[in-house]
Amino acid sequence: MATITFKPKQVTKRITSHLHDRAEDVVLNRFGLTAEGEKKTLEEIGKKYGITRERVRQVEDAALNSIKKSGAYKAEQAVFDELKELIKSLGSIVVEHELLSHITKDKPTQNHIHFYLTIGDYFKKHREDEHFHTRWSVDDQLASKVHESLKKLYATLSDEDLIPETEMIRKFFEQMKDVAEEYKNEEIAKRWLAVSKTIGKNRLGEWGKASSPNIRTRGVKDYAYLVMRKHGSPMHFREVADAISKTFGRKTHYATTHNELIKDPRFVLVGRGMYALAEWGYTKGTAREVIRDILKKNGPLSKDEVVEKVMKERYFKKNTILVNLVNPKHFRKNKNGLYTSA
Repeated sequence: MATITFKPKQVTKRITSHLHDRAEDVVLNRFGLTAEGEKKTLEEIGKKYGITRERVRQVEDAALNSIKKSGAYKAEQAVFDELKELIKSLGSIVVEHELLSHITKDKPTQNHIHFYLTIGDYFKKHREDEHFHTRWSVDDQLASKVHESLKKLYATLSDEDLIPETEMIRKFFEQMKDVAEEYKNEEIAKRWLAVSKTIGKNRLGEWGKASSPNIRTRGVKDYAYLVMRKHGSPMHFREVADAISKTFGRKTHYATTHNELIKDPRFVLVGRGMYALAEWGYTKGTAREVIRDILKKNGPLSKDEVVEKVMKERYFKKNTILVNLVNPKHFRKNKNGLYTSA
């Protein structure tokens, strides 16, 4: 958290003290600069004074212009210089809520800082849109470069991508051409990535498309995918449920986990209660179906070769494979003692 050298409430009092009573009241309530720290709407203030919302807006705009022309405002230039340097140290473009939280956790004090950002000449507010969160910048050229690079980075991602943070930062800097050395660090890169609404990070610290279930987890099956992917090998559904509870602090019933896994195409039942991710290449189906597919793909095989290849595909017991293999309805030995489909 940043340490500021000025006292926000005192600064606000000094730069608003010259306003007429109603103008001062409008500004303090619109920005939540009162003791309660509550921001009031145009309509709420309009009802108080018996004027229209548009008239309240006019009073507010006139008051802000008056503040910016006042001697008291000019006397507080050091405050705006300090905020400018702070934002520059954070990457020169920062998501609004992150910037305010970085300065203070106190909501009323955040309102005062937001007020200074609004009236300060250094600061540009970029409103939330389909691509980005609300953010503030102090360098137009760099802000444009960050926006463009984030859009290009998003275009390189598939819906399934889950990228480790260090790799995501590397990919991002590949898009940020000729960025100054002072900005080439992980903390600033993460703040820039946080500007995007279309790119996100899950609770395991992996990045991808914000709309992906791998990032915006919505239920047991999404949590299961993440813990199994992290585990790297097949897991029993009870293990999956326990891992979800331990990793995400989400109590999950065994039966619920089993039901979710069995109906989601991302998972393959590879043995009694054992599941793997479909992307790992495990084959669905019964033992007989797996044997048939292996023989179709590889041609005639010995008994040991069939067992070895089936075991790589599924978690069957060896005896289950052999019982199916010797069934003459489905498989037979050729003259070389190798098995083929019947």
